Amino acid sequence: MELTYIVLRWLHFLFGITWIGLLYYFNFVQTPFFAETEAPVRSGAIQKLVPRALWWFRWGAMGTVIVGWLYVLMKWTEQGGEFLQSTYGIAILTGGTIGTIMFLNVWLVIWPNQQVVIASAVAAATGGQADPKAAPAGRRAGLASRTNTLFSFPMLFFMGSASHFPSLVSNVTGSGIVLWIIIVGGIVAAVEANALVGTQGPTKKPLDSVPAVIHSGIILTVVLVLLIWLLV
Repeated sequence: MELTYIVLRWLHFLFGITWIGLLYYFNFVQTPFFAETEAPVRSGAIQKLVPRALWWFRWGAMGTVIVGWLYVLMKWTEQGGEFLQSTYGIAILTGGTIGTIMFLNVWLVIWPNQQVVIASAVAAATGGQADPKAAPAGRRAGLASRTNTLFSFPMLFFMGSASHFPSLVSNVTGSGIVLWIIIVGGIVAAVEANALVGTQGPTKKPLDSVPAVIHSGIILTVVLVLLIWLLV
């Protein structure tokens, strides 16, 4: 069992580093570069670079979530009811739930919309017409990607807290857990809705600025930690 757990952890780390590393590459490196570079260079990158990066990105997300939840379910089965009354259980389920929302953004929002953008770039480069849906599709994919970047801060904090911050939760109560789920669920849902509901307008705060996304991710992490101390 010990060997099984360490192999699952190792795979979770490998997949997760691939996924989140490419998430940060897209948001901190590629997007600012595309905003500054010439149209032919950008078109070539969208046709040849972006599909390769997105392949590793989406399958890294898939592997991270599958292996992660397999690990959590094994721990839950082993510990029974004590799992939900421990720092480990509460922290890992919080991080895992946020990570799962990020995974759904990858497969249901980012990847389908990026397919439209890539197909449009290929069509234009081969003498066809660019798809008028490409711009709004790119905008929606970008907002979902920025949201995932914002979510990554609390997600990684709670993942690390599961094994390395045992005093995060000190006095677990059933009512506290229920309040935690309701309040934190509402906050996370509001952040997600900000990306999914509407894409029009010159800005979509705080998602149109890399510094704002980073600051918001740190603030969201602090808020969630304070809430867990107060509620659970």
